[in-house]
Amino acid sequence: MIRIGIVDDHAIVRSGLRQFLSEHVDLRVVGEAASGREAIDLVRNTEMDVLLMDLSMPGQSGIDALAMIRAKAPDVGILILSAYPEEHYALNLIRQGASGYLNKECDPMEIVNAIRTIALGRRHITPAVADLLARQLDRNAEGPPHEQLSEREFQVFLKLAKGETAGDIAKELSLSVKTVSTYRTRLMEKMNLSSNSDLTYYALKNKLID
Repeated sequence: MIRIGIVDDHAIVRSGLRQFLSEHVDLRVVGEAASGREAIDLVRNTEMDVLLMDLSMPGQSGIDALAMIRAKAPDVGILILSAYPEEHYALNLIRQGASGYLNKECDPMEIVNAIRTIALGRRHITPAVADLLARQLDRNAEGPPHEQLSEREFQVFLKLAKGETAGDIAKELSLSVKTVSTYRTRLMEKMNLSSNSDLTYYALKNKLID
């Protein structure tokens, strides 16, 4: 029996996933959460094999929660289920410890297959993500600038692009303001941008934020 946690800020999505997964005899939903913060509590207090998690949630997002969940529950498989296409986030999140990444428009059976694969301790890589990985391995293929960022730089970049201050980001990520400023300088250099409004424009243009 594969024990599953569901994290999504929409109750109707959680309910639909729970109903769908309950139709499979080897799957059992053992808990739900509506935010990244609740997801951290869920893995801390509930025994599970795979966490099915949305990215975009109010407060602490799935991106913010991922590293903390990885630290607290290294053996739990994490399947990201997102409305964003793979090319926007998949590689960064798999680098950060996600076990798989699916677009919410995928065939529902693909979610079941991914859960089963991840429960065996393996990663679920879709053809689209495999293609992205192959392109990244090909040194001559220049990927978009945001793919050159480290996990933490990528996190800080998204928060700055959404208009959060260095103080807000420092508090949320338990860092000093000086460290956040260092990340900002580094990511600006890597992306060849010069202001926060440039970051916002880039993120909107590349559909990294709404």
